[in-house]
Amino acid sequence: MGQLPKTTKGRARALLLGVGLDSDGHKRVTTGPNFALVGGSQETHAVMTEQAIKINEKLASRGRTLDTTSPAEFADVAYEVGLRPVPSRKDVADTN
Repeated sequence: MGQLPKTTKGRARALLLGVGLDSDGHKRVTTGPNFALVGGSQETHAVMTEQAIKINEKLASRGRTLDTTSPAEFADVAYEVGLRPVPSRKDVADTN
């Protein structure tokens, strides 16, 4: 199993955490330099892994790391790789 990010002296490290909520009876854990993915069916876990890798590739192409990315920039990159924002309670209430 890979190593999770270590903190540097006095500075927290960013970590992308993915949790798959469906299951097919297997326990899956995948870690990378700045991500940890747990759970999910084989398909769900594969999608999470692909998206985590793509996020890191897109950030690298911009000369950024997860540690140096603003929340807005991260949201843009996540959207580009296929992640969609969860609607807020306000947005859901507005549609009813």
